[in-house]
Amino acid sequence: MKDISFRALLVNKDEQAFTIKVTNLKVSDLPEGNVIIKVAYSSINFKDGLAATPNGKIVNVYPHVPGIDMVGTVVSSQDVRYNVGDEVIATSYEIGVSRFGGFSEYARIPADWIVPLPKGLSMKQAMIYGTAGFTAALSIQRLEENGVTPDNGPVLVSGATGGVGSSAVSMLAKLGYHVVASTGKESEHDFLYDIGAKEIISRQELQPEKVRPIDKQRWAAAIDPVGGNTLAYILSTMKYGGSVAVSGLTGGSNVSTTVFPFILRGVNLLGIDSVYCPMSTRSALWERMANDMKPDKLEKITTEVTLDELAITLPLILEGNVKGRTVLKL
Repeated sequence: MKDISFRALLVNKDEQAFTIKVTNLKVSDLPEGNVIIKVAYSSINFKDGLAATPNGKIVNVYPHVPGIDMVGTVVSSQDVRYNVGDEVIATSYEIGVSRFGGFSEYARIPADWIVPLPKGLSMKQAMIYGTAGFTAALSIQRLEENGVTPDNGPVLVSGATGGVGSSAVSMLAKLGYHVVASTGKESEHDFLYDIGAKEIISRQELQPEKVRPIDKQRWAAAIDPVGGNTLAYILSTMKYGGSVAVSGLTGGSNVSTTVFPFILRGVNLLGIDSVYCPMSTRSALWERMANDMKPDKLEKITTEVTLDELAITLPLILEGNVKGRTVLKL
């Protein structure tokens, strides 16, 4: 492939300053890899917001192109599994963290990190999902593997207006679950009802001043991207045999709980890792996301931005001022 010039968002940091700007790169500037992708869309995740700050503790080597997600068309391949013209998805692994990511018109990555775009998903829809949607889908699948069905009772989703939360609400609703959405944003109740929530509770209700070791049984299952005291309360209010899929720590990394929910109610705490999820699981789950998990109103959770708008958009996700998913069109 020719050493063409293209645009990308570049962050840089040295002893004097931290900068973030759209600049021109060449294919020869891209890291090693056996597949080059012409990126059509990327998406904005919490980790991307951190990568675009001087003290986010995500990026180790500068200059750097953030963006942990991408979808696009193969324009060069040294791997027999992929041909020029193939439409592919790449998320997680080291993308946008220790190697240049998706906030770029071209990207070069290892073929082992690529998933073919499933039939039933457009490129934009794949990035409406992105890592956040994949994390929500993986959470749902882990709940199902632990016996959760719509007949078991209500499923709680904390942080429901965020990327993982809104994706979980809409996918659970598509699968027939009674979804209880928790949010601290009263202005977004209509949004949550529109994407499938049956009930809405305040964020404060999940953060009582004192969390009892065992409290009233409320939820058959929960998807929690918040962690902290919220997770401690959720565990104490799970129904017997219920499961909690936890994937985030926006509410804190420390969880003050006891063994009682686990040994008296048989509660399952399920850790969700979408970064190094095995490729066999990853590929199969993307197929489900294109079929039985795909919400009827997938576009309802979406805002679209351009490369030139990224620098002002990225801080918003760290401030909690983004609802649903933000997709970058390249």
